[in-house]
Amino acid sequence: MTSEIFLLAVQQASPLMGISWIYWVIIGGSLLASMLISSTLKSRFQEYSQIPLRVTGAQVAEAMLRQNGITDVRVVSIPGQLTDHYDPTKKTVNLSEGVYGSNSVAAAAVAAHECGHAVQHQQAYVWLGMRSKMVPAVQFSSSILNYLMIFSLIGAVTLGPATIWIWVTLFVVTTAFSIVTLPVEFDASKRALVWLESSGLAASMEHDKAKNALFWAAMTYVAAAVGSIAQLAYFLMMALGGRRD
Repeated sequence: MTSEIFLLAVQQASPLMGISWIYWVIIGGSLLASMLISSTLKSRFQEYSQIPLRVTGAQVAEAMLRQNGITDVRVVSIPGQLTDHYDPTKKTVNLSEGVYGSNSVAAAAVAAHECGHAVQHQQAYVWLGMRSKMVPAVQFSSSILNYLMIFSLIGAVTLGPATIWIWVTLFVVTTAFSIVTLPVEFDASKRALVWLESSGLAASMEHDKAKNALFWAAMTYVAAAVGSIAQLAYFLMMALGGRRD
């Protein structure tokens, strides 16, 4: 998440030589918040990975899917750390190696969260559907922003009203995606916690730890959304003729 915010910052700042200090405060604040949240998340994950449960992350995922009547989604192991995600196109719950085979509170929380997305998909959760429909537009906007960054670095693009409005338009798409992601992630965590409690897998103390781990995971998306909104507001003021200094 930290690297993604940094890349986004570079994309936005690169064509603007002599950019206002206000922008760098926004970028610095966003980057610092992301680093602190990421560090806390990793710390919580490591701590709660030491609290054992009687089942692995993969077994938690399979049980949650089964109890929700979902039979067409596979649970698979993927490389990396905290790379867990649900793929609606392939209908797979992808769990990182440290989650798939681990029998801990952290693994159970992450696995249940990703299954929460599968349940959203099954129930046609409106925010998930909206986010999925936005993916092509976000990919296109991100690609164009990358090209603008490259062209600006070699001097092929100069700052002007038209360029700023293009920048703002593309950034509106990526910012909207960050905002729509928030209810999707919070709802998946809510579904995960409700299921973990009803399944009897976690005692009250362990339930609180799972809740805390999912809270910090969600905060990474909040930090990204807030930083994106602040940057969009800055460039929109520029487009409307506001001062940069």
